[in-house]
Amino acid sequence: MENYLLLVRQAKSGDTKAFAKLYETVYEDMYRFALYTLGHSEDAKDVVSDTVLDAFASIGKLRAEESFRYWIFKILSNKCKRMLGTYQKRTQELTEEIMDAAAYTGTDGNAAIGNAVFHRMDEAESAAIRSLFFTLPEEERMIISMHLFGGYTSRELSAFLGMNENTLRSKESRALKKLASMIKT
Repeated sequence: MENYLLLVRQAKSGDTKAFAKLYETVYEDMYRFALYTLGHSEDAKDVVSDTVLDAFASIGKLRAEESFRYWIFKILSNKCKRMLGTYQKRTQELTEEIMDAAAYTGTDGNAAIGNAVFHRMDEAESAAIRSLFFTLPEEERMIISMHLFGGYTSRELSAFLGMNENTLRSKESRALKKLASMIKT
């Protein structure tokens, strides 16, 4: 932890190598979060790149050094929200790449997304889940992806989204149940 805080201090003072090392610690999660939120790998890469540029330019303004991860994910999630706003009615499909980033297969061959567990999927089932995920409202998709890939806690998410922590947990639970029930039918 001390090494991490030292890297943040160095990055705040303009050390590009220290910032690059910090970026390496969060890149995979940032990309997964953006991909799962946006549904398009090129858009996810663009948003992550924009986030890194903005974060590097403003890291001197970071107040709490231990909050680097939260801070950079807040920038990323704001950029994702803006990007989602540009999609408007564009149809999206949950791709294999997103499912690979979101679904973790256990030793029993089942995949898990959040607390929901799904049996090993064939191609038709996988395509159905891809379609169903993007039928969830934007807020529910954002909550699920911020929790899973952003690593936000319920408390952090509730502060960020401006809602009660219990309300947030309820919305996430309902969204996962809704997704699971849509998959079962």
